Amino acid sequence: MERVRKAGGEILFWNQDQRDRNFPAMEATFPTETVKAGGHVHPLPAGRSIEAALGGATAVAARLADQNMAGLIVLKDGRVVLERYARTLTRTGRWTSFSVAKSFTSTLVGAAIRDGFIKSVDDPVTRYLPELAGSGYDCVTVRQILTMTSGVKWNEDYTDPNSDVARMYAKPVPAGVDATTAYLRTLPREAAPGTKWVYKTGETNLIGVLVSRATGKSLAAYLSEKVWKPYGMERDAYWLVDAGGQDIGGCCFSVSLRDYARFGQFILEGGHGVLAPDWLPAATGPTIPTEMRGGYYGYQWWTARDHFDAMGIFGQSIHIDPKRRLVIVINSAWPSARNPAFEAKRDALIADIERATS
Repeated sequence: MERVRKAGGEILFWNQDQRDRNFPAMEATFPTETVKAGGHVHPLPAGRSIEAALGGATAVAARLADQNMAGLIVLKDGRVVLERYARTLTRTGRWTSFSVAKSFTSTLVGAAIRDGFIKSVDDPVTRYLPELAGSGYDCVTVRQILTMTSGVKWNEDYTDPNSDVARMYAKPVPAGVDATTAYLRTLPREAAPGTKWVYKTGETNLIGVLVSRATGKSLAAYLSEKVWKPYGMERDAYWLVDAGGQDIGGCCFSVSLRDYARFGQFILEGGHGVLAPDWLPAATGPTIPTEMRGGYYGYQWWTARDHFDAMGIFGQSIHIDPKRRLVIVINSAWPSARNPAFEAKRDALIADIERATS
């Protein structure tokens, strides 16, 4: 498991060849747990193609190449109106999620509340993770880690090998000790809970541990039970695990392009009774103002007034527009974790797709 302890820092600093080689095959490099699909497959019928409205096949291919894109799929009213693959990704392949995984993990909180494993988002985190008592997480609620407003200090700088996001799994922990809680309990508080928003992958990892403790199941097993099998995902998926075997809630979930789209459609359709009744309006609404993409943050979703997104570094996204009944999934291998030029190109493509499907 030594490779796992180094993974957080290693992945952030891969070169382009390493990204292209590993993003579609994380399970070949790191330990994972399988999210098992069932026998039923949710259909994605063909709709009216929007390729011509985007300039034709050559223009679409050029945009994929210009944005280091590996996959693009668009659902309108649950029908596929555009589907393209590039680089090494194929219809039967998978691509890593990076922080798109956060929205999957959040969804499992909604399922755990519906199932009675978690009483309320207003419960203190220490109710489920008592080892955090006496740390910066005293008096922090589940809602506050969902919205990243715990007030605990954190550094998410992807270019800094000494940042928290790069270092949190670097230090070995004794057998039987959870690596996420062991690291986070050492962090100081910098603001009162609920008063300051700071993006923290570590806290999504913490949500993953909390869900596993509350349900008595791994994230992979619970996701398979609640979403993958009943909704009809087509292929098994793989979730990266830490050195202790805990699925990493904030990152590195390998899913096929079509199953990413199915998950977006599952959310668009209201969660099919799997989630607590009031979950999705709170999770995907413009809850917490930020200075980053969209302007607002919900429960591990980037939110705006008319749409919401699951977002991951290096160009991963699920864009959901309820009014347009639209799901857009993009898998990429950008040259850097955050890249304003590539972000602008992606936003322009999404805007063009919205116009083409209106």
